[in-house]
Amino acid sequence: MKIRYSRWDGSQREFTLDADKALDALSDLMMHGLNAREAMQYMQQFGFELAGQDFRVMGQKELMQELRKRARDLLDRYDMSETTKGLRERFENLLGEEENTVKERHGYESRKLNDFLDRRHAQTQRLSDAIERFSDYEFEDEDAAEAYEELKKELERLRALEDFLKQAQQHFRGKTKADYETGQQVREQMQALQQMLRALQEGKFESVDPAQLAELLGENAQRSLIMLRDLESTLRDRGYLRTRDGEDELTPTAVRRIGASALASVYASLRKGRQGGHETVSQGVAMPRPDETRPYQFGDALDLDVVKSVLNALRRDGDARGPRGLRLSVDDLEVREKDFSTQTTTVLLLDLSWSMSFENRFPAAKRVAIAMHQLIRTRFPRDHFFVVGFSTRARELGVHELPAISWDPGDPFTNLQEGLMVAERLIVRHPSPSPQILVITDGQPTAYFIDDELHVEWPSGYGGVSPRAVAQTLRQVQRITQRGITINTFMLHDSPELVGFVERMTEINRGRALFTDPQRLGSFVMVDHLAHRRKRG
Repeated sequence: MKIRYSRWDGSQREFTLDADKALDALSDLMMHGLNAREAMQYMQQFGFELAGQDFRVMGQKELMQELRKRARDLLDRYDMSETTKGLRERFENLLGEEENTVKERHGYESRKLNDFLDRRHAQTQRLSDAIERFSDYEFEDEDAAEAYEELKKELERLRALEDFLKQAQQHFRGKTKADYETGQQVREQMQALQQMLRALQEGKFESVDPAQLAELLGENAQRSLIMLRDLESTLRDRGYLRTRDGEDELTPTAVRRIGASALASVYASLRKGRQGGHETVSQGVAMPRPDETRPYQFGDALDLDVVKSVLNALRRDGDARGPRGLRLSVDDLEVREKDFSTQTTTVLLLDLSWSMSFENRFPAAKRVAIAMHQLIRTRFPRDHFFVVGFSTRARELGVHELPAISWDPGDPFTNLQEGLMVAERLIVRHPSPSPQILVITDGQPTAYFIDDELHVEWPSGYGGVSPRAVAQTLRQVQRITQRGITINTFMLHDSPELVGFVERMTEINRGRALFTDPQRLGSFVMVDHLAHRRKRG
């Protein structure tokens, strides 16, 4: 158990961040190709939404924008040119009383009066300096002395106000004349706003007082600050985030939860369809269903339910006490129903080329990869599932890489041939009766290998094809087809060159090709995988 202590600000009990919802928001950003640290920084800068809540967490930039707006409101509202006028009048009044008293008691030519007048008429621009000059003066008038002591108590605040006005007075352009106390309040607010802006600019959320922020911007800003401040510690304390080799990464627990969430989002659209979307199968290993039987048919395996078969005979011929006893007929026999399953090896080829960053294609494809891994790990643990990413080069992607994987920036080439080669090697190392490759791509091949030498080939003109890349890729398709491996392709773009290439690939392999948009991709892939796995023999 971990216990985390922090300074109490009166709001922690009400404004706590839900770790699961924070992880969901983080994973949505990671689907777009950000790593864990980048996603957290994005959330802190631009804010985020929490599922199931009508409250949106304001980000660092939005909070700073609101603070600047609050500062502009103060500048546009107040005129600070006469802020110390009232205090100066109080000071002049008590000096007038003191001067009259000194004249009455010591005369017009006295040293006391000359000392007083020298202090009073000394040249100065700051009221605080004028007041301080009388700090060692012994007042003759009791009322003046009492009033002066009250002014002395304001010296520190007065100096702070004068320093503030020296820098900011020319920026105030409002029509409301601010008196001394109003001026002090404006100064305190402006200085608090500036301090908060500096702290937020530097990402020091813990340096901002939530209660003070609530006074300036309201409760939503306070709540947002607390959630931004606690975002990283909440994820770490819950066991969703860790640092390894100096890099922040999601823990296996977080990856499993993201997979479950991705699977739920992908299956959400399936539930909207017709009832009975999964087919019954009749090949693979058979597992009997408890308490489910049916009448025997010619050709069925004799996996009899003896009790039900005997009861059927008794119902047909209840007299089993005769010399011949109870006789069973074929019509009496009941066999147990079975579920058939088969092991599969599935390789998902994920296009990582630069064009996948368009139109929200890559997040949808990545979400499917994570969801399929979660599906197979939880429901079909004996299956083999691999993800291979391909752009100019192809590589196997580890499960731990999936949440943070991104398209290859600035890499426009598509080497589907090498992706199929990697998939073939994986299937050969992990054989199964039903191997399949699922390809998610938005473009035709433009890179290929000949004798271990990499070539890239731009399409020949607008809307053209890369003939050598296409030819070499189709040769690899033929090799895969000879191994009995099915290729199903999901096209995220309907360009004629891509459609033409996929049609040729499908003719060779006898697989399937589907054009779909990113929003529907998940449903197509999940249905296809389950249908292929439970295909009727």
